[in-house]
Amino acid sequence: MKLSIARRLATATMICFAGAAAADDIKANSDAKVAAPFDIVESRISIDKDHAIFQTRVRGDAGADKPRATGKFGGSQVYAYVWPTSLDSADVGFEKGQGIVALAVTYHPDFDDGAKGAKNRDHWHPHWVVLAKDQSCGGGLKVIDVPKDAKPKLPENWPGAPLLIDSPDYPATLSGDTVEVRVPLSRLGGLKSAAFDAVAAGLRVNADLHAPLLCVADVFKVASGDLSLPGKPVIAQ
Repeated sequence: MKLSIARRLATATMICFAGAAAADDIKANSDAKVAAPFDIVESRISIDKDHAIFQTRVRGDAGADKPRATGKFGGSQVYAYVWPTSLDSADVGFEKGQGIVALAVTYHPDFDDGAKGAKNRDHWHPHWVVLAKDQSCGGGLKVIDVPKDAKPKLPENWPGAPLLIDSPDYPATLSGDTVEVRVPLSRLGGLKSAAFDAVAAGLRVNADLHAPLLCVADVFKVASGDLSLPGKPVIAQ
């Protein structure tokens, strides 16, 4: 799966509207080979009035496993619960057509990447990221780098890292077996017609701090099994 995840996700992003028309929540069988805190069994996005609620349930305690601190930025690890989507990058504040848009709830004890210098290394917190295929990464994907001297359109909560990443202040909670993020619809376009999947993954900062700076290094579990983006947001009646 590690070698094909990028290809599958890119393909699924293009065909998701045809393949996901009848789906809402994503349900997955538990897998004893996956660590319980990352063994996704269900994921959903619900839209209620002015918020979208992203939820993923796991077999164990959500957030119980965290990467060990190394004391260094280069080579450090990031653990993440991720919702890859069919959203366009312009829907979340970047330039149009930049790559695969995903919401991620992350934990990384060796660095802070909050907006405007906020500290966030000691707790799980959300990011929007834009991903692209890169076979030099163990999981076949990277967070897209911003080249030196480039001036792309970036969201207001861009943390200053040379990556297509946003650090919004959405409420993110991990309680029991559930990861949840509440996203104001006023700050998110296109979600009602989007498709999504759910992934648990480990990322790694390049030890040499060169591009790709942040790789998807390990894929712990994909809810759909094949990154077909079968989920559709449920809109409250």
